[in-house]
Amino acid sequence: MLSSVRRPVPQVTGISPKEGPPGTRVTIRGQDLGLDARDLIALRICGVDCLLTAEWKSANKIVARTGQAKGKGDIVVVTRSGGVGTCTVQFRGYNLCLTGPLQESAVWIDETQTYHTMFSRNRASSPVVTEENDDPLGISDESNDKKFPEDQLQEMFPEGSGNIALENFVAAWYLLDNHHGTSFDDLKAGLAYLKRKSNQQTEGPMSFVKANLSTFMDCYDTLSGMHAKMSQDNSGRGTKSVTHTLEETLNDANKAATTLFHDVLGRKDSADATRNALGVLHRFKFLFNLPCSMDRNIKKGDYDLVITDYTRAKSLFGDTDVGIFKKVYQEVENRIEAFRVMLDKKLMTLPSTVEEQKKIIRFLLHLEVKGDPSWECLLNIHQWQLDLIQNCSKKHIEKEEESERDQNSSHSLSPSLAGPQVSLTPSFKSGSRAPIRILFLENLTRLFCENLPDLWRLGTAYLSGKIAKGVRSNQMVQDVVQYYCNAVRSAFLPDSLENLPAEIRLAAGQWGSADPKKDSPVSWLPICVRHIRACMQSISLLELSSDSVALLQDLSFDLRWNCMSTLLKQAIEDIKNLHLRETWNVDTDDERGGTTLLPTLYENLVSETVQHLQEVIHPRLGENALFSQTQIEKEAVMLCTELLQSFAGTMEQLAVVGNMERQTKNRRSAMSPDLFASSGGDAMPSLDKRLLIMMSNCEQTRKHIVPRLIDTLTRHGYPEVESVHQGAEFCYDSLDERLFDNYIEEKANPIMGALEQHMYAGKLDWTRCPKPADVRSYVKEASMGLIEVHAEVYAINPHFVPRVMCRIIEATTDEISRLLQCVPKYSHQGALQARLDLAAFQATIGVYTNEGTREAIAEALEYLPPMTDPKDVRNLEDLLQRFKSRMTFQLMCFSNEVS
Repeated sequence: MLSSVRRPVPQVTGISPKEGPPGTRVTIRGQDLGLDARDLIALRICGVDCLLTAEWKSANKIVARTGQAKGKGDIVVVTRSGGVGTCTVQFRGYNLCLTGPLQESAVWIDETQTYHTMFSRNRASSPVVTEENDDPLGISDESNDKKFPEDQLQEMFPEGSGNIALENFVAAWYLLDNHHGTSFDDLKAGLAYLKRKSNQQTEGPMSFVKANLSTFMDCYDTLSGMHAKMSQDNSGRGTKSVTHTLEETLNDANKAATTLFHDVLGRKDSADATRNALGVLHRFKFLFNLPCSMDRNIKKGDYDLVITDYTRAKSLFGDTDVGIFKKVYQEVENRIEAFRVMLDKKLMTLPSTVEEQKKIIRFLLHLEVKGDPSWECLLNIHQWQLDLIQNCSKKHIEKEEESERDQNSSHSLSPSLAGPQVSLTPSFKSGSRAPIRILFLENLTRLFCENLPDLWRLGTAYLSGKIAKGVRSNQMVQDVVQYYCNAVRSAFLPDSLENLPAEIRLAAGQWGSADPKKDSPVSWLPICVRHIRACMQSISLLELSSDSVALLQDLSFDLRWNCMSTLLKQAIEDIKNLHLRETWNVDTDDERGGTTLLPTLYENLVSETVQHLQEVIHPRLGENALFSQTQIEKEAVMLCTELLQSFAGTMEQLAVVGNMERQTKNRRSAMSPDLFASSGGDAMPSLDKRLLIMMSNCEQTRKHIVPRLIDTLTRHGYPEVESVHQGAEFCYDSLDERLFDNYIEEKANPIMGALEQHMYAGKLDWTRCPKPADVRSYVKEASMGLIEVHAEVYAINPHFVPRVMCRIIEATTDEISRLLQCVPKYSHQGALQARLDLAAFQATIGVYTNEGTREAIAEALEYLPPMTDPKDVRNLEDLLQRFKSRMTFQLMCFSNEVS
């Protein structure tokens, strides 16, 4: 891991505005104010921490709201990367003061915002609070820990009072009550303060008028203008007022109307008297017709009219002593009792809308039923929702068991078709049918989101003022949320319920001992997370308790982690099975050499997995970050590391073992043609070619694919990507070394093993060797072997040629040097032949000579007897030139132009 670099401390150089009351929105500017919002850990304005309201915009700008601070203070920014910062500016905080009713003001004061009375609800208004009523002496009373006993004050001053607003105010009472522990010096200072305050109030009106003279002049001009206008209007009408003419007109109109409508008004009075008499008769008719009217209105569903008529009848005839009225009224009561029973039964019938339930509860309350219908309705809804969740679980469990029985019976009829299946990618298959558990989650979430708001809204509407029942109502909502979470966990996260009692696990549903992944393929797990998130978003509109919200947040977090870990593990398994898809078709490219399709399949698989998890990893509003827990972060790093390194094992298996089982899989794919999309391809190559192809695939993966995958992981927010990258590089470097060593061993051993055999072909004796006439065959055979290796490597990946050839040539040269140094004695001609062979081999290897090769040739030449005759030197040069001219075409591969 690379050590982190300490960044400069934050520095605040500007703030706008520079002063304001608590809650002022300020813009803070400076330098190095944090890398991002998570890097910001504290923001103190005038000593008050304002981090909760801070909005990190950039490294040079932060927006926040000030707290309850007074006076000037510094603005200090604290970040994880830079520590505690500094500032060059200050902010001044102050409190806004309201103008009291007894204070002078030169402007209009909107008193509606300050003094609000509730006459409609018969509530007393708040008393007027003025600054003068606090303490007339201006002395703090902090030293008076205990109040003076009030009964003693009443005994000492029976006719007095300590309230300065009353006529019987006694100063001694006030001092004993508020300042009995104050020193004499402080009292003298308070007296001076009181005198100073009195002088200010005496001089106050005059100074106030002087300071606001222009305002008073404006008011005077306005009043003068109004007076002049009014005088002008009155002067044009003589002694009469403005409304005198209007008054005469109205009186004349009244007299004319009375004359015209006297008879009509008389007849109206007579009709009113008759109508009143009929109204009295109709009042008793209402009672006699009420039972039939109630039955008719109940059948029509007009319950409001029924209750209105009953209330009216009860107020008129509830206490009557007339026998016939009592009998009819008793019949009405019988109808109302049956009506109560019908409403109560209808209230308990579910499902029903909240509006309908509220309406029925209102009817029952108006009918004065016994008990609390709203609470009984809540209890009924609570139990109904629990039963609904349990029935949904049982229904889908039975479906799953029936589906498993059908699958077992079909497998027993056709065992040859029950071969192992390989999940290639975590993507959806087109037209695939959702598993039963996914359908269960979808239906359960729909039922939960549709019905829980009814329980919450009904409880909020009727229990807001009942504390005890309100707490129980919140517990009911939490029980339903817990029931829902347990049902989901039982289907998808059964291990998370192991510590719960057996009855709770049984109520959540028993999905059997089978692995839930069997019925919930990994490609469907993000759908589960999506359903839970939709549920949380729907429930977030309700003001649920923090415990209920925490249950859903924990469920979402566990499902997200289960989805991520399962998808990554499945991807790792798919990567390990990629050897079954290797076709050995080498695609040659000038830049990356020859590679098969396998690295591309690996990259696509990992990229699709990471893309599939993008929605799951990134938290939504109200969710915790997936990697916020240390253990989760460690496991995620391990899974990512294994995800990038597992392909190395696949390539090594292909190189060393091959994929002979692919033929068996291909034959099986004849019955399942969709199992392997690419069943064609060439036959499996030899071991050396497999090693070389896998070396090329490994280089392509290490240099190009792994960096792209690391960028993808970084872009999607995975933790400790750098350590994952280092582990992957080390893994693929080690694989490259192992493959390279195996290939060198595979190609060098045949060449080195044939050297001694070809060197001593024809029973060569170095002590009786004839005069050299040509380079010996063992050098030519070794050269041809090297040319063959060169051609094989060049055909797969030209970039490997220098590395492979230098290593094999060094091993071959070491073997030739060893064989020549093992000869106990050379004749003169034998030494010349050996020198010729070494010179020819040295000329053959050309540009692939390294330090080890040169040292081996030097050791062999040093061991051979020296040449003293110039004729021998010229003879060897001639033979060497003849060898080069004959082998010109063969040796072209060892030249710079070709290599």
